[in-house]
Amino acid sequence: MIVIVLDHIPGSVLQHLMLHAYALCDSAEIFVCLGGYASAAAYNAVLTKKGPKAAQTRFYKRCWEIYRAYLLTALLTLLSGAILQRLHLNHPMVDLTGWPSFSSAPIWEALEIATLRRQPYLSSVLPMYVLFAITVPFIVPLARRSPIAAMTLSIAVWALAGPLARLFAIDDVTDWAFNPFAWQLMFVIGILCREHPVSDAFSASKSGHWLTRIAIAAVLAFAIIKLFILTQPLPSHLKQNLSIERVINFLAIAWLVTRLVRIGGVARLALRMPAVVKVGQTGLVCFVGGTLISLIVDTATPRNMHGVSHGLVALAGDLVAIIAVLLLARVWNDWQGTMQSRAAVRGADCR
Repeated sequence: MIVIVLDHIPGSVLQHLMLHAYALCDSAEIFVCLGGYASAAAYNAVLTKKGPKAAQTRFYKRCWEIYRAYLLTALLTLLSGAILQRLHLNHPMVDLTGWPSFSSAPIWEALEIATLRRQPYLSSVLPMYVLFAITVPFIVPLARRSPIAAMTLSIAVWALAGPLARLFAIDDVTDWAFNPFAWQLMFVIGILCREHPVSDAFSASKSGHWLTRIAIAAVLAFAIIKLFILTQPLPSHLKQNLSIERVINFLAIAWLVTRLVRIGGVARLALRMPAVVKVGQTGLVCFVGGTLISLIVDTATPRNMHGVSHGLVALAGDLVAIIAVLLLARVWNDWQGTMQSRAAVRGADCR
């Protein structure tokens, strides 16, 4: 979530150290794959405690929660564009927010946004999650029973993502930044990683070691290609439709990350950085709030500076954005805890 906020600050300094700087994939693949992993974990937790009906109901409610978060993000994005235009600030961002087109036809544009036909800047990933949440009660049981069938079905849909998008008229990049028929592959991979994790025996076997060597070679090769060959921005349709190169690059990086997980590296980081863990636990709130944070920081960063001074100011903006996300997660967690405590007290008084 922190990386996504930084990636949406055009003048960010730290984004030059992020995944997209040395790989053909970026934080979007991580976001969607971990979304699938977390969805499978949540579905199984509810299934174990309350049964299949409750698990299905929980994800239908989650679908509605994500949809409301999408509408709120879209509203905040449009309001930000209106304010920036009114104050004559950050003209490039005004265009990105979609406010000019919305102000010219507000009723039609509002209908388009409400029906997921068009998503204002920064809200574009959430409609995809609305669709994914609906399918979780069907995909997770299938993945548990037959991982090969789930993977085969997902690959087939991914291969037909272009025609399917045209069939449902969502193939225009200005309408859907992420083709859900393509990106469901990342979501299903995350589900399968949760349902069928690689065993310790395979990880420690010769095959596992060879796979690690291949992954290292692939990551280095993609880094060389990105840093020295494909130096210009890649066509947007490669990301929109989740190109095979992005999938391979992500899987290679993901395999190496699993090695860090197995040796306890990620667990040690989590213990040392509880504030970052809170951001993960309040992902939807931090995503919505992060849209405003990135817009505010980008607008507040002076554009008439150059050289070292500009770099230092932009770096200060990055640090402000990180601290703001961490504080948002903490405040929301504290408020949630207070609300739960009050509810518990009221429940006890009623008894």
